[in-house]
Amino acid sequence: MPTLLLGPLLRYVGEHEASVWVETAAPCTVEVRAGDASGTETTFTVSGHHYALVVLTGLGSGSSTPYEVLLEGDRVWPLPGSAHPPSRIRTLATGRPVRLLFGSCREPSLGSRSQRRGLDPDVMDAYALRMASQAHEEWPDALLMLGYQIYADETSPDVQNFIRARRDVRRAPKLEVADFEEYTRLYYESWGDPNIRWLLSTLPSCMIFDDHDVRDDWNTSHAWRQEMQATPWWEERITGALASYWIYQHLGNLSPADLAANEVYAAVRAVPDGEGPLRVFAQAADREADGAKGAMWSYRRDLGHVRLLVIDSRCGRILDENRRSMIGEAEFAWIEAQVEDGPYDHLVVGTSLPWLLPRALHDVESWDEALCAGSRGRLFARFGEWLRRAVDLEHWAAFRESFDRLARLFARVGRGEHGFAAPATICVVSGDVHHTYVAEAHYPASLASRVYQITCSPIHNTIPRLMRFVFRMGWSHRTERATHALGRFARVPALPIYWHHPTGPHFGNELALLVFDGRSARVVLERSLPAAKGVPGEDEHGWKPGLAIVVDQPLTGESST
Repeated sequence: MPTLLLGPLLRYVGEHEASVWVETAAPCTVEVRAGDASGTETTFTVSGHHYALVVLTGLGSGSSTPYEVLLEGDRVWPLPGSAHPPSRIRTLATGRPVRLLFGSCREPSLGSRSQRRGLDPDVMDAYALRMASQAHEEWPDALLMLGYQIYADETSPDVQNFIRARRDVRRAPKLEVADFEEYTRLYYESWGDPNIRWLLSTLPSCMIFDDHDVRDDWNTSHAWRQEMQATPWWEERITGALASYWIYQHLGNLSPADLAANEVYAAVRAVPDGEGPLRVFAQAADREADGAKGAMWSYRRDLGHVRLLVIDSRCGRILDENRRSMIGEAEFAWIEAQVEDGPYDHLVVGTSLPWLLPRALHDVESWDEALCAGSRGRLFARFGEWLRRAVDLEHWAAFRESFDRLARLFARVGRGEHGFAAPATICVVSGDVHHTYVAEAHYPASLASRVYQITCSPIHNTIPRLMRFVFRMGWSHRTERATHALGRFARVPALPIYWHHPTGPHFGNELALLVFDGRSARVVLERSLPAAKGVPGEDEHGWKPGLAIVVDQPLTGESST
């Protein structure tokens, strides 16, 4: 009897269709049954690993149906004796409020250094425990994971033991992952925790990568890429990273229609082992940063009256210092086309890196980009490149032309110049920076839409005390005046918008929930709490982490200043 290695993960869910992802121990036929609806798929193979993405159609709009997974006709999910409620497929319905949960930066609890480092509990673990005790009508409609599902350059002791058993760790990349096989271990570790596994089986998920999914500073600059490409191990690392991401994260982002039209998916399924075509695809995708035609990892989902656009702000960068861009021209044109395709009440743009940083930090990143480009000569350019890598100055602010272009796009949508009425809100949601805040953008000419940056990070990690001080100072008006002077020195153009932060920075392991009801919207930020002490004689292993609301803030209504 085949066994289920990983999953099921509930991925795409619409009004009448859904997709479920699994990894199995051997080739087999996978069936997913949800009431009267079912879907069947044979596994495909990559490097000896076996996967299936099963599509179900004919589901009722607004329905909530328990489902089961069968391999060769034998039921393997739900797990026998599971204490969790049945996994469900909850389809969308027109007119119903939409609840979108999001966050980033999750170091797995299993096999991790978390206990030794004294981290607060994994907020996803705490969220799963609460969902398991709730009525399913109270659950979010989708989970958006904005980077760092895995840490390829900060491996756990368990993964390090696996690496040592395969190769000589005295040679680079040492205890970082080296190839596709080692990447699979990261996903087993990240998604294997029982609570997380159940959560991902019942909460539809959307995903995008960030740098630690590959390596810290991934695609920071052209100089960084040249250094990596000169090493003997980088090509296998990036190939394994993008191939595994395509399987474990990207495929499930696609709608059934997009999946059916995907040429790479067809090529991988057409051969006994799809490693060859997938390697070719991954290597081509990596070359986009050097100006070659690559792959588009960005995607769109419509959640009722909410338009969700998830933007790749890592792999699709153009890094030539003479034409740096966070997103290639073809992909930016695609994004612009998506905002013009039909009406919606709210636009959510997911990008792992924040569009709006603390004001002073934004100025520093734009200043550094100008120095690197030679605005003050070669000596300052070399200093700027060193600083860029040393303190991660590579967010949207460090791609100033792309920042401005996104600001112009939001202005056009916010004025209703995209062919439809302006949405009530435009929310850019991000992670990466290990703290949480809400910022509101203000344009010289007012818009009909409210424009926000909502940053929520980490899910399960921490931040040094010094960096907490830096982020607090980043919102200081005094610090901002000083960094403006740096910008003038480097000849950085004036900003087209202004922004302030109604709340934050907040620190701790947090998740953010966006709630859209008609034209109204609000955001709820929650952080995990250590398990409360049990009653005398209670087994300490039965203690459960809790959740605390940090902020519950309206995003529509009277504007804050």
